[in-house]
Amino acid sequence: MTRSLALLACSVVVLCVGACDGGKQKPVLKPAIPVKVAQALHKDVPLQIRVIGTVEALNTVEIKPQVSGQIARIHVTEGSDVGQGALLVSIDAAPFQAALRQAEATLAKSQAQARFAADQARRYEGLLREGIVTRDQYEQLQASAESLAAAVAADRAAVANAGIQLGYCSIRSPIAGRTGTVALHAGNLVKANEQAILTVNQISPAAVAFDLPEKRLAELKRAMAGGQLRVEAVIPHEGGPAEVGRISFLDNAVNPATGTIRLKGQFANGSRRLWPGQFVDLVLTLGVKKQAVVVPAAAVQNGQQGEYVYLVTREQKAELRQVVTAPATEGELVIEQGVAAGETVVVDGQLRLTPGAAVTGAAPADTGKQQP
Repeated sequence: MTRSLALLACSVVVLCVGACDGGKQKPVLKPAIPVKVAQALHKDVPLQIRVIGTVEALNTVEIKPQVSGQIARIHVTEGSDVGQGALLVSIDAAPFQAALRQAEATLAKSQAQARFAADQARRYEGLLREGIVTRDQYEQLQASAESLAAAVAADRAAVANAGIQLGYCSIRSPIAGRTGTVALHAGNLVKANEQAILTVNQISPAAVAFDLPEKRLAELKRAMAGGQLRVEAVIPHEGGPAEVGRISFLDNAVNPATGTIRLKGQFANGSRRLWPGQFVDLVLTLGVKKQAVVVPAAAVQNGQQGEYVYLVTREQKAELRQVVTAPATEGELVIEQGVAAGETVVVDGQLRLTPGAAVTGAAPADTGKQQP
């Protein structure tokens, strides 16, 4: 009996020791999280604004007749290039030529009458001094001569006006450009200053209009005070280099409805890649920020407290850091506050990280490029 109790006691001790050993098992370590990284660099960064703009013709002229009549001929085809002063439309000139001849005949008649009246007045002036005619008779002839002289001046103006009306029968382009759709053709009757016959757009140079937020106005004015601003136009879905121009217009007021201000850039457009009505991507360069701290844009995340990045410490641990950023070139951001040059930032894998988490494959990549 005593031996059985001893064996039972030993079994209980063994079970207790086993239970105690099971409670002291080593904790399982979490594996390091693989991430991709890049190094924050010092870099001269162009300060740029990227917006969408609309191409406009630098000048647009609607060709309307200045006299009423019948279109005799259209001298251009739709979509053709025309030079300044090129003949576009001819209106039947016969009625206006007749009006000019009539005005010239009236002028000649008035001139003959005026000469005769002036001669009569001179003769009566001598007769007045001799006492042969009365002063009333002389003054009556003098007034008649002056009246006819005024009629001559009026007839000269009528001749000049008739010549101008005749000149309006030949409609010429006031600018060099490209013609659009011809709305009226030969044989149509037109009235002065009513329907446009066609439109001419000046395409070279060309303008691009765009809007900027009001909050960028101060830095924009500072940049413009330093000289002409460079602007580049990139045509979507088309290869080739960007078209380079300059800012030519800053509106005199902010639009209170949208909180934006209108600008225009002027481009030489010698190759005519920019076409009126086309949408283009614009890059406006305000200046250069010297020795800025730059990281890839993929490193910066947005959270409830604002923008942040994950850095990799020397102990290969993840550290969360709040940052203040500014735009830079495409694919990069300037860090105004929060990261120093030479520190390593995570550019891929942030969603799996928590502060203090172990990371792997986090050696800084060369020249700021992402590490595979």
